[in-house]
Amino acid sequence: MESKLGIDPKKVERARQLAKDIALDVTNFVQKYSTVSVERTICRFFGIDGINEEGVPLPNVVVDHLKEKGALQNGTALYIGNAVLETGMTPQEIADAIAAQKLDLTKLPMHSLDEIKGVIDDMADKTIETIAQRRKERKKMIEELGDPAQPYVYVIVATGNIYEDVVQAQAAARQGADIIAVIRSTAQSLLDYVPYGATTEGFGGTFATQENFRIMRKALDDVSREVKRYIRQTNYSSGLCMPEIAALGALERLDVMLNDALYGILFRDINMIRTMVDQYFSRIILGYAGIIINTGEDNYLTTADAYEQGYTVISSQLINEQLALLAGIPEEQMGLGHAFEMDPWLENGFLYELAQAQLSRELFPKAPLKYMPPTRFMTGNIFRGLVQDAMFNVVGIWTKQGIQLLGMMTEAIHTPFLSDRYVAIETAKYIFNNMKNLGDEVIFKPNGIIQTRAREVLDQAIELLEKMREDGLFKSLEKGVFANTKRPIKGGKGLDGVFEKGTQYYNPFPEKMLTGNRD
Repeated sequence: MESKLGIDPKKVERARQLAKDIALDVTNFVQKYSTVSVERTICRFFGIDGINEEGVPLPNVVVDHLKEKGALQNGTALYIGNAVLETGMTPQEIADAIAAQKLDLTKLPMHSLDEIKGVIDDMADKTIETIAQRRKERKKMIEELGDPAQPYVYVIVATGNIYEDVVQAQAAARQGADIIAVIRSTAQSLLDYVPYGATTEGFGGTFATQENFRIMRKALDDVSREVKRYIRQTNYSSGLCMPEIAALGALERLDVMLNDALYGILFRDINMIRTMVDQYFSRIILGYAGIIINTGEDNYLTTADAYEQGYTVISSQLINEQLALLAGIPEEQMGLGHAFEMDPWLENGFLYELAQAQLSRELFPKAPLKYMPPTRFMTGNIFRGLVQDAMFNVVGIWTKQGIQLLGMMTEAIHTPFLSDRYVAIETAKYIFNNMKNLGDEVIFKPNGIIQTRAREVLDQAIELLEKMREDGLFKSLEKGVFANTKRPIKGGKGLDGVFEKGTQYYNPFPEKMLTGNRD
């Protein structure tokens, strides 16, 4: 694709290589570690579910049991596989026995490593086949019902009650939405467990649970058949349970999941080692499941100026792209994030927004980029807000964004009403239809404001990536390179859940998923 911005391909190649070097350094580092959330994910993949008498999820019970016995360094899979061999029980029965304090995994006679791995591999293969079937179900439904044209119209529901979320989600689909995101209850990302069952009392959103995923999936499948187009479901694979929620999303056929360790580090103060280890496994799962990831670069511009710090978004997108590739996620599943966040009173701010969005589009031509609406400069003036959102939608269709998270004119006032969402969808559809091929018709003035701005942002991004390659990602985050936010490598939440893998550690899923057939 010829660059409308006049971008030098050699500079793009340079930027990508720098990002790859940074990503490789991180990926090689995290291979040495596992976390309690990774181990709980393995439990869930082996079929362990439910809660004990105190309401603690059984995956937590099993992992905490091994941690208390000082045996976690060898991994959960090893002990569960050995217990299956020794007792003849299923993993679920083993977890129930541990919860009842009738079984100590570390006291059982150990079988040979080859025997244990044979059992583990058989269980893992069954789970992977289940996820493959979910992927095939999605493909079949899209073929039967049709896939909406991009940019997909993306809206949120956030009632706190999954059953009310269903009502609002189906209404939004009937109004024209293509993707429904269920916002999580406030601070769920800081819970080191996944709540259980259907929930009705979330605050500012609804808890992400497997049952809630299942309820919403059925509702969206029903409305998909009604409106005769496939409606995608979104939730959050982030926070202290990043890989667990990725696993639940894979098992329940979610289509899009927010997944970005950098967001958790910067905006939730989660320890960087913990969340980078968790992210690697979660992305392997999401890649195999065919789930689109959304990254969180748009959030940088809520704490840093969009004009001054636009290059940090590009730098982070390039790093996230390389981290995703190393975890087996193809470009077509990379919903790299950015946002329309220029100060509305900045002269030619629209042109700078256009330059930034076009630069992202040209750098990542196959990615379904996720474009976020104005939030930082929204006010109680709903009329100006609607105009700001309209300008955002113009840039979205002009630069061929993949996923357009619609802005709401009442953004600064309250959680959207059904009527607010209807106005947002109707406005976006009007603009997308009337300006459908605008990007194909318009070229940019050579060395004009747009081209000059895009080249400047790319040059700044390369300069930052060069410094980051020299320092490494972790030290760069300590220096506060993104979002004007500094985080210490040994600080933040969840570090006590990280451990170095022992010599007998075995997790069958990464290799099987990275090398498995995805057709």
